Amino acid sequence: MAKVDLIMPKMGESIMEATILKWLKQEGDKVEMDETILEIATDKVDSEIPSPVDGVISKILFPENETVEIGTVIAQIETEGQDQEVQATPAVAESPAPKEEPKEVPVSVAASDSAQSTTDEKAMRPGKLGSSSRFYSPLVRNIAATERVSLEELEQIQGSGMSGRVTKNDILNYIENRTSPAATPSQPATQRTVSPPQPKVEKTQTAPVQAGQNEEIIEMDRMRKMIAHHMVESKKTSPHVTSFVEADVTNLFNWRNQHKNSFQSSYGEKLTFTPIFIEAICKAIRDFPMVNISVNGDQIIKKNYINIGMATALPSGNLIVPVIKNANRLNLAGLAGEVNGLAGKARNNQLKPDEIDGATFTITNVGTFGNLMGTPIIPQPQVAILATGAIKKKPAVIETEFGDLIAVRQMMFLSLSYDHRVVDGALGGAFLRKIADYLEAFDPNRQI
Repeated sequence: MAKVDLIMPKMGESIMEATILKWLKQEGDKVEMDETILEIATDKVDSEIPSPVDGVISKILFPENETVEIGTVIAQIETEGQDQEVQATPAVAESPAPKEEPKEVPVSVAASDSAQSTTDEKAMRPGKLGSSSRFYSPLVRNIAATERVSLEELEQIQGSGMSGRVTKNDILNYIENRTSPAATPSQPATQRTVSPPQPKVEKTQTAPVQAGQNEEIIEMDRMRKMIAHHMVESKKTSPHVTSFVEADVTNLFNWRNQHKNSFQSSYGEKLTFTPIFIEAICKAIRDFPMVNISVNGDQIIKKNYINIGMATALPSGNLIVPVIKNANRLNLAGLAGEVNGLAGKARNNQLKPDEIDGATFTITNVGTFGNLMGTPIIPQPQVAILATGAIKKKPAVIETEFGDLIAVRQMMFLSLSYDHRVVDGALGGAFLRKIADYLEAFDPNRQI
């Protein structure tokens, strides 16, 4: 018998650890190559880990809900053959970055040396923070920099991870429960000692919630906690402004209904409104490229590529945002294929980390749920997000050479939430109006 080590695979360029959600196989169980052994989760996506060989699970080294660093052996499989090196399987291997895309600069509220160290491979290998010999993952270090947690404070946190390592939950619990703000690291000690005493703020400890009569307590799942955290952080980071326009999409609506069957016959893809909306967004971004940016401290990072995130509702009620890379380079058939493929993967929990990373602009279709409009929250570090409302028949005034007429038209509202730090009302409003103009100017004689 030979033993093969099953390692925690690299799930993406910035992912340094993952949490074991569920072991689908137990010690003593037989497994076949590519058969799923366990489910893991990162702060981006959940994934299934298949077996790299045929054999029997001889030892499981980490329990469920344990956070493990990438490259760590998590189980051993006994095989009939000789010892062999385990390679990352296609289901979880890191996807190569497209050559045409420049590498994004990591965006963090604290643009300090500690934030830069998260992208420095040499700094990440030892996992040190400052002069400490204790390991801190890049995620923990980023949180510490953002929340101004000093090295001295980190050293005092009791870690629950392997070998006493401080995990994401450890530092978040510490931040939640600390009673006084940390001093800014760059502030001299003499200034801290002579500063006027600040009133002590007592943190109210809420008692455990007890269900009352006809009530039920439901614990948030991991993804819902992540969504909640990201939404709150976005509101803290960006001053949101939302603008609205109404668009006459009668030509677009009729063309899609007329050609959806022939489109599917020709390309094998369903034709929804989403790829048509994305096509218009890409055209508008070319006209107003300063919407396709991110912010890093006092610097604006302009993206010369267009990656469109599309918010997708999951059967669980949660939300995930797969990303169409280089959407401006795809024709309508290509966009339809990407939209349908990514949406299907999202609903079946098959998205890879690379497929939900790198968006430069996001669209959410609130019209799917019969809503006329919405005020969406910006996914950081983007600076804008578009919500498309339901298409409804309404009486509208039409200008003709014979005068104004009232006719029944297919109308919809578009709403754009944007970051007022860098996108003013003139830019946000003009960009939104341009999207509506492209939708209204849709050619009813367009060939599929």
